[in-house]
Amino acid sequence: MSFLSGTPGEPPKRPLFGAVLANTLLSTIPGLSGAGPNPEMTLLTPVLDSELIIRGKITSHPVRPNTPTGCPTPATITRAMMELTGINPLFINAGLVHPPTVPTVDVRGTPGNDPRTGDAVPGARHLFEEGQWLGRFLSQHTDLFVLGECVPGGTTTALCVLRAFGVDARVSSSFARNPVGIKEEVSRVVLARLEKEGVTGSLDVLRAAGDPMMPVAAGIASTFGGRMVLAGGTQMLAVAASVRALGIDPPEIVTTRYVHDDRSANVPEIARAVGCRVLYVDPGFGELGHSGLARYCIGEVKEGMGAGGSMFLANLMGHHADEIRSKVFESVSSYT
Repeated sequence: MSFLSGTPGEPPKRPLFGAVLANTLLSTIPGLSGAGPNPEMTLLTPVLDSELIIRGKITSHPVRPNTPTGCPTPATITRAMMELTGINPLFINAGLVHPPTVPTVDVRGTPGNDPRTGDAVPGARHLFEEGQWLGRFLSQHTDLFVLGECVPGGTTTALCVLRAFGVDARVSSSFARNPVGIKEEVSRVVLARLEKEGVTGSLDVLRAAGDPMMPVAAGIASTFGGRMVLAGGTQMLAVAASVRALGIDPPEIVTTRYVHDDRSANVPEIARAVGCRVLYVDPGFGELGHSGLARYCIGEVKEGMGAGGSMFLANLMGHHADEIRSKVFESVSSYT
C-alpha cells in the first residue's frame, strides 16, 4: 500500500502548517453539515478544533473530539502530526461567529452569510488583499506553507463557487451519506441569483457565493513566493478555481484518499477542469485496529482541518508512513 499517490518533492528547510478558520451560516441548515453534534454547534467547530490542535485538548466546552459514532475528528490527526513534526501551526481568523480561544492572525472578516438571500462575503476583496499581505509576509519566513481550513458547511459554498466558474462539480461531505439533495437545492437557488445579477469574475463570485476562507486563501496563494500546498478536498479545489480565474496558476492540493475516492464527489475531474495537481495520502486507517478511525474508510468525516496535508508534511519531513500511522493511533486512542 502506497502512503502517497505521487512524488512528494524536496524536503523543506523551513516548513509551516496553517489553517484558515471561518463560518458560513449554511452550516446551520439541518442535515447539511456533519461537523458538529447539531447545526448550531457547527458554528463552534473551528474554535474547538483549533484548541485541540494547539493545546492537545478542548478547553472551552465539555465535549469530546469524536463524532457521535466514535469517529475521531480530523483535528486529532492534525494535532498528532504537529507533535510529530514539532511545528507550531498558524491559525487565521477569516470570520468566526464565536471568538477564537487560541492565538490567531485576525484579518478582520465576518462570518459568511447565506448566499441564497444575498452576498455571502461582502468583504471578499478586503479579505483577498489581507491574504495577499500574508502571502508576502510568509514568503519571508517559510519555503513550504501547507494551508488547511476549517469551515463547516464549506463544501456547499464550494459547490456554488465551482459551478459558478462553470465546473461540473460534485462535492464531498463529512457525512458517510452525502446530503446531495440539500446541497443541490442550495446551489440551484444561489446560481439562479448569480445569473440574475450577472455575477462574473473571481472575487465577485466569492463575494456572492463563497465563504470567508476562500478569498483569504486565494490571496495568500496569489503572492506566496515559496511552495504552497492547499490541504483539503473540494473546498480547496474551489480556492484553486478562484486563483485560476484570476489568471494565476493555482497551488497543488493534498487530501486524503477518502475524499479523493469519494464516489459522491468527483475530485479528479474537478482538478482537471481547474488545472491543478492533486495528491492524496492513504493512511490505511482500516488496518490500525481502531474502530473509530476505521469509519473514515466507510466515508465518515474523510478529511478536515488540513489532516491529509499534515500527514503529507510529516512524510515530506522524513517521517515514515508506519511512524505516522502509529502516532495517529496513539493520539486518537488517548481521547477514547
